[in-house]
Amino acid sequence: MAEILLKARGETTVHPTAIVDPGAELGTGVKVGPWALIGPGVVVGDGTEIGPRVYIQQDTHIGEDCFLANGAVLGSDPQDLKFKGERALLEIGDRTVVREFATLNRGTSASGHTVIGSDCLLMAYTHVAHDCELGNHVILANSVNLAGHVLVEDWVIIGGVTPVHQFVRIGAHAFIGGGSRVSQDVPPYCRAAGTPPRLYGLNSVGLERRGFSDEVRKALKRAYSMLFRSDVNLSRALDRAEEEITGVPEVRHLIQFIRASERGITT
Repeated sequence: MAEILLKARGETTVHPTAIVDPGAELGTGVKVGPWALIGPGVVVGDGTEIGPRVYIQQDTHIGEDCFLANGAVLGSDPQDLKFKGERALLEIGDRTVVREFATLNRGTSASGHTVIGSDCLLMAYTHVAHDCELGNHVILANSVNLAGHVLVEDWVIIGGVTPVHQFVRIGAHAFIGGGSRVSQDVPPYCRAAGTPPRLYGLNSVGLERRGFSDEVRKALKRAYSMLFRSDVNLSRALDRAEEEITGVPEVRHLIQFIRASERGITT
C-alpha cells in the first residue's frame, strides 16, 4: 500500500521561483508553486500542494494531501498586542483545503498553538486568529473572521461574512447563517442566524445527512424544546433535560456544552 501511495504522489517538486528555507521539511509528493515562500520550522506532509504566492511564515505543521490556494498566508504572527515573539505553532490536519487569500495566524503563549483539523474547507479571505481551535470537517465560507481563542467543534458550517467574537465556542454540527455577528456561544446541533443571532431549531438536514438515527434526532428535538422553547428558565430546563433524557450522548454533550459557557448562550 505504501508503495502504491508513493507512486501516486510522485516526486516532490519546487518551482524555480519559490523560496524554501533550509529549516523547512517537505514530505513526499509535495508540490510548491511559483513565488511561494516557505519559512523556518515549517513541516509539510506528503502529497500537499502549495499554490502560487502562498506564504508560510514559520513554525507551521501541515498534514498530508492538503491544498493551499493562491495567496494564502499561513503561520503569520498573531495580531495580539500581548504577543512578544514567543514560539508557538499553527497546526493543520490532513486533507484540509485553504482557499485564496485566507490568513491563519500562529498561537501565543496562552495555548501554544492554533489548530485546524482534518477535512476542513476554509474559503477565500477567511481569517483564523491566534489560539483558535477548529475540529474536523469544519467549513468556513468566504470572509468568515474568527477572533482569538475561538473554539469550533467538528462538522460546523459558518456562512460567509460572519465575524466571531474572541473566546466564543461553536458546538458540533451547528450551522450559522451568513452575515451573522456571533458574540455568544452557539450550542451544538443547532441552527443560528442574524445580528445578534437567534436559534432557528436543530440543524435537522445536517444531522440526517450525517447519519444520525431517528432515535437520536428525536431525543435532540425533545431536548431543544425543553431548553429553548419552554417557559422554564435555562438553568431549570437543563436539570429537567438531564433527568428525563438519559442514555443519549448527543443530548449529554448539548447539556454539558451549555453548562460550560462563559460568554452566554445564543437562544
